[in-house]
Amino acid sequence: MIAKIHSIIPYGFDAKLVEVEGDMNRGLPAFNIVGMANKTINEAKERVRSAIVNSGFSFPDKKVTINLAPADLQKDGAYLDLPIALSIMLLSGQIIRRDINHKVFVGELSLDGKLRPVKGIINIVEAAKESGYKDIYVPIDNLSQASLVSDVAIIGVSSLQELYLILKKQITPQGPANDDCIEENNDASNGPFLDQILGQQLAKRAIEIAVAGHHNLLISGPPGAGKTLLARTAANLLPDLTPDEMIDITKIYSIAGLSCDNVIRKRPFRAPHHSASATSLIGGANGPGEISLAHKGILFLDEIPEFSRSVLESLRQPLEDRTISISRANQKTTYPADFMLIATMNPCPCGFLNDPTHECKCSELQIQNYNKKISGPLLDRIDMNLTVEKVDNRELRKPISNERSEHVVVKNTITEAIMRQRSRYGQDGIYNSSLSSFQVSQLIQLDPAAEQLLANASERLNLSARSYFKTIKVARTIADLEKSDLVLAKHLAEALTYRRR
Repeated sequence: MIAKIHSIIPYGFDAKLVEVEGDMNRGLPAFNIVGMANKTINEAKERVRSAIVNSGFSFPDKKVTINLAPADLQKDGAYLDLPIALSIMLLSGQIIRRDINHKVFVGELSLDGKLRPVKGIINIVEAAKESGYKDIYVPIDNLSQASLVSDVAIIGVSSLQELYLILKKQITPQGPANDDCIEENNDASNGPFLDQILGQQLAKRAIEIAVAGHHNLLISGPPGAGKTLLARTAANLLPDLTPDEMIDITKIYSIAGLSCDNVIRKRPFRAPHHSASATSLIGGANGPGEISLAHKGILFLDEIPEFSRSVLESLRQPLEDRTISISRANQKTTYPADFMLIATMNPCPCGFLNDPTHECKCSELQIQNYNKKISGPLLDRIDMNLTVEKVDNRELRKPISNERSEHVVVKNTITEAIMRQRSRYGQDGIYNSSLSSFQVSQLIQLDPAAEQLLANASERLNLSARSYFKTIKVARTIADLEKSDLVLAKHLAEALTYRRR
């Protein structure tokens, strides 16, 4: 008799079906696992044996061989502990084939038979659904995330013993976890707000435009001007997540192992340190990087010239394609990376270039080398450039409002502008910044005065083709904020002020 249990393991941003085959023969007692299993899965032999015995079942005193098919697929992690245990219980007659037919099982076993949560559960459930399975048994701590996938029966299980009783229909499975279980992944969720920013009216306007159209933004200014504060305020102006976006973000965080039991309900705000490597930023064989963890949210690079040039150059492709493809020897993985980039920088290494109250001590060569850390092609991919001035100290003595009146008004305006974009483009998640050059030509209309202004500015400012279309997209966002169906000359004029000279 050959026992067959179906399971699924994550594979990049997708998942692969695995068939756990078990065979038991006479001979010296042995327990072997074959089929491209790595060290983690080989160690499952000890976990499974202890879990079966400590759950009140018997482990057969015979030669047991477990094969993980397909044999040429590299298996990693503890996802297959539970199906391996069930395969042994089926071989030894403790459960019957009818108990496990047309069902998928996944989970890590502890030595006492308890089930621990696994990473990438949404990938697993989606793959099971696509393969035609209707009953999916997962660790109880994964139930909140797994239940985001509709039209399948998700059964949460806390232990091997409980699973046995469920399969034998002696107890009723537990329902979905409390929907109030929320993962607070956005460290800016409690502030700051626009009302708490003193002065900087032009900067607030730029933040409003950038968030409304999902435009990349570079903020330059002296130390203490409030650049970081403005970026963190932008996180609180982002619109609420749609159901599909919630699934995508939770899926990424689950794959990365940052959240295996909760549903992500806040847009991410990721702020990696400038010592981050290219792999930590774009991702690698061990999972998604910061640009994918910032999917549908904000990637904040504070003091961007301090990042390694090679790290910054790795952003060029995902800024355009909004995905990142990672190729390794044995697999190629594509992760989503539709993030809004907000970066800050000083005008020079000391930060006081052109400051009337402080003398700049940087040489011309130092300033040139500092600015060269950000390449022209990368700057060309940034939609908006903003220069902020230091706030007068007398302004700092004014009382800071505890209310959010300005913040609420601006957020409502942004929400209305985003709704106009959804109506225009016919789907969620498409912003003005997402449009291709062809779509810009087809979907964005400029009045004659705006057309003439753009032609003159393009020639005088020597705009590249990318900058040309980005200017139009920023102007379209400004028009959306003002509820205008047509891009007027005043909208285009304001958009041109955010182009880097």
